[in-house]
Amino acid sequence: MSEGTHKRDPIKSPVGNLASQRRRQNAIIIAKERREALMRTKRLCRIGIGGDDSSELDNDMMLDEDQSLLDAQTTSAVEALKAAVAYQGKGAQQKRINALRQLRHLLSRSELPPVDVALKAGAVQFLVQCLPFGSPDEQLLEAAWCLTNIAAGLPEETKSLLPALPLLIAHLGEKSSLSVAEQCAWALGNVAGEGEDLRSILLSQGALLPLARMILPDKGSTVRTAAWALSNLIKGPHPKAASELIRVDGVLNAISRHLKKSDDEIATEVAWVVVYLSALSDTASSMMMKSNFMQLLVERLASSNSLQLLIPVLRSLGNLIAGDTRTTSLVLVAESEITDQVVGALVRCLKNEHRVLKKEAAWVLSNIAAGSIEHKKLIHSTEAVPLLLHLMATAPIDIRKEAAYVLGNLCVAPTEGSGKPRVIVEHLISLVDGGCLHSFIELVRSADTEAARLGLQFLELVLRAMPNGEGPKLVEREDGIEAMERFQFHENEDLRNMANGLVDTYFGEDYGLDS
Repeated sequence: MSEGTHKRDPIKSPVGNLASQRRRQNAIIIAKERREALMRTKRLCRIGIGGDDSSELDNDMMLDEDQSLLDAQTTSAVEALKAAVAYQGKGAQQKRINALRQLRHLLSRSELPPVDVALKAGAVQFLVQCLPFGSPDEQLLEAAWCLTNIAAGLPEETKSLLPALPLLIAHLGEKSSLSVAEQCAWALGNVAGEGEDLRSILLSQGALLPLARMILPDKGSTVRTAAWALSNLIKGPHPKAASELIRVDGVLNAISRHLKKSDDEIATEVAWVVVYLSALSDTASSMMMKSNFMQLLVERLASSNSLQLLIPVLRSLGNLIAGDTRTTSLVLVAESEITDQVVGALVRCLKNEHRVLKKEAAWVLSNIAAGSIEHKKLIHSTEAVPLLLHLMATAPIDIRKEAAYVLGNLCVAPTEGSGKPRVIVEHLISLVDGGCLHSFIELVRSADTEAARLGLQFLELVLRAMPNGEGPKLVEREDGIEAMERFQFHENEDLRNMANGLVDTYFGEDYGLDS
């Protein structure tokens, strides 16, 4: 069986989307969101490993208008490094360290470090010459720090590190000091964050195993940096790296331990590793479910107020629930302690003022609601439903779509094949009585294709299944006919066919003759 192929379906229709595709897409989307918002995929190193050198750097900051001076100094610094690398006389070692430190200062200053200038001057080849084993730690740290900040630049600047990758990876091992290994991991994390091609190169050169071993002990910032680099390395879209990581001896226990006991900063980076493991690898999802990860995630969800941590924890929880359906059914049982804790934590997030937590919590609930009849009844009976109805009426479109997935999934029974799903009529009636029909029709009016599809799917359920043939009248009362008719000549063929089919079936020439 291939990885990540057998997942639950959201509400089905003639144009249903597979939950597995949605989960994979979300894994990639969240990587983009992470870069743009909470946690940058690539990180500039301004303060050295261990936190030293900050006061010196603060005093050395330059204004952007001094950019031309900065560029000139950078060119001069690379020339000085070139000379220091070639020099073999007395004091050669300290000469190299001083030249590296000067270049590193320049590459750590301003919002736009002069990486392009350093590269044009040939910096990378001289930095690589400062990385051989047997060099003093201070030299190795300064060289790796320079490479870290070069890799934090533009795509082509990041790719310039290709000649340095073998040595950076080699220094992750036990032969290097912890501080050197951590700085090299930071540089490699920046490279991995650039894109799939560079991730493939890193994986082919053996970066995964030494990075994985760095998260095994309780080593504070080293674990944090290595976990961040790993999350960049395994983020896909292919699942192979995620499946290999979870099989590394000790990794599963280390991740579990860090989630349970580490501070919020370390737990955040480890939780992002869990996000990609659970999004991309069925093997990893199954192993984590059997190792009580759901309990760990829920405990962290209930105890932390860190937005940066809560987001990957929620995402991981949703991925696990969407993954192994059989195991999930055994864990999430009505009236069990873990089930009450999961639902309680999600309700707490729906009430949170942060919109991203509302969206993530609704996404997790949509995965539960896409499961068994028992799971649908469970969610339908909780405080989550009135909160979701309120979000459907008042929230921004991205949150409304997630709420729509939950409410729609509550109304359809699991089904095999591609036919129309059986409607859970009592759930449908209660949601319509709760006022959600108007909100779904507003989705039909949306310019957002996914939102419009969700709206049409729900209208199909109402038109087909409301008792006593009340569906068409209810839809007409909310101006649903007019909302669907706007798709008569719509450019999207799927939406056009859906809407026209519903209008023809339920509002044809005979509609209203019996009234």
